[in-house]
Amino acid sequence: MHYQSPDRLQCAILDWAGTVVDFGSFAPTQIFVEAFAELGVDLSLEEARGPMGMGKWDHIRTLCDVPAIAARFEAAVGHAPSDEDVTALYERFMPLQIAKIGEHSALIPGALEAIAALRERGLTIGSCSGYPAVVMEQVVARARANGYVADHVVATDEVPNGRPHPAQALANVIALGVSDVAACVKVDDTAPGILEGRSAGMWTVALTCSGNALGLDYAAYRDLDDAELAERRGRIEAQFAPARPHFMIDTIAELPAVVAEIDARLARGERP
Repeated sequence: MHYQSPDRLQCAILDWAGTVVDFGSFAPTQIFVEAFAELGVDLSLEEARGPMGMGKWDHIRTLCDVPAIAARFEAAVGHAPSDEDVTALYERFMPLQIAKIGEHSALIPGALEAIAALRERGLTIGSCSGYPAVVMEQVVARARANGYVADHVVATDEVPNGRPHPAQALANVIALGVSDVAACVKVDDTAPGILEGRSAGMWTVALTCSGNALGLDYAAYRDLDDAELAERRGRIEAQFAPARPHFMIDTIAELPAVVAEIDARLARGERP
């Protein structure tokens, strides 16, 4: 038998918050602020956004390892944040997160049309998230009510290691019967999500404006003048650069054109 490189994409693996739903990725970030506040620890929205894309327990652990946040935690609680404290914060986070999902469940403008265009090209739609399964149940149900159903969903606690490890992306490959990781494109609004796709050997597309990096709702994004949008986009692209995404676009609405370009590159024998 001889290896034959794929000549077109078979699967798009999409993130959820900030990629398909919740423009600006507000549902997870605000809850981190509220969970820390219950312990008397001040946390800004900008700080909360820092490790976005990781599994939520790892996200909290990373926040607690930031010296300034650790110092505030110790001043409020009386000791440095331990893994037990991280677990306690995570347990506070979960019910708050489930309650908050409904407030930020709207599909990102253009998402349904873009996904329909990908299906017309023969792609299956995989998905994964930094949310655990109990939260994903709510996210998936609300997305279904709004017309979006992925072919497969992998939550962060359904694999041994979450992002930036490749396990969630590869779980989609297995479940959807994809023949080659080079026939997949991973789409995400966070650097850990892009690293996930890169580590899995996939094409990657970073979304610069619909998610965590810009951190604005859709109306505020649309209200930015051209100069300010270009300046912010440039800063975000610089933040993504170390993760080495193959493409960077504003939102998922632009994804069909990127998929067409990837197909052309695969047809020429290129690989991610």
